[in-house]
Amino acid sequence: MLLAAQHRLHDYRPARLDGHHPRAAVLMPIINHETPTLLLTRRNARLSSHAGQVAFPGGKLDPEDESLEDCALRESFEEIGLPPERVQLLGRLSERFSANGMIVTPFVGLIGPDVSFTPNPDEIDTIFEVELARLMTDPRQHTDVIRDDDACWYVPSYTIFEHTLWGLSAMMVVELLSVAFHVDIGLDRYPEASPLRHLPPRPSRRRPS
Repeated sequence: MLLAAQHRLHDYRPARLDGHHPRAAVLMPIINHETPTLLLTRRNARLSSHAGQVAFPGGKLDPEDESLEDCALRESFEEIGLPPERVQLLGRLSERFSANGMIVTPFVGLIGPDVSFTPNPDEIDTIFEVELARLMTDPRQHTDVIRDDDACWYVPSYTIFEHTLWGLSAMMVVELLSVAFHVDIGLDRYPEASPLRHLPPRPSRRRPS
């Protein structure tokens, strides 16, 4: 399963976004257990941005970062103690706007099952894993309808243990499942049985003319 996913991610050409916006990067760590898992974090409830939300390790591009890949790896080391040399980068997914106006680039990385993690208590409350096989069944509780002037997305909301995976991180998961594992899922549609929750429209990201 993971070998095929690696080839698909290598050949994938994700969408890029233009504009003079701050940049950020996250790492989507797949742990190579016998049953592979996806690693997630819950951010510290005292943070000024995205407090208490489920997210992938990552953050804003710093001047010392040589690339977005370096940013994702540096932030992962700072947040969960993941050594960069233990990550095999498999590819990148489409860039997306965050609610606070950043362009976020997700990178998919493969990690051995023997790697241990230590959350930085100033940033991360919890590190947890979810089996990819579970996500492939699309066990959403409902679908968030997110609109701006340019698009409309149908974003799943998943309950994993006591955590809720939704929003930008869930959008990344949908693309990962579709591209790497050929799951029939997309942000342009939703299961008919899924309740819809309409969120307030986001501001347009178009630059003023």
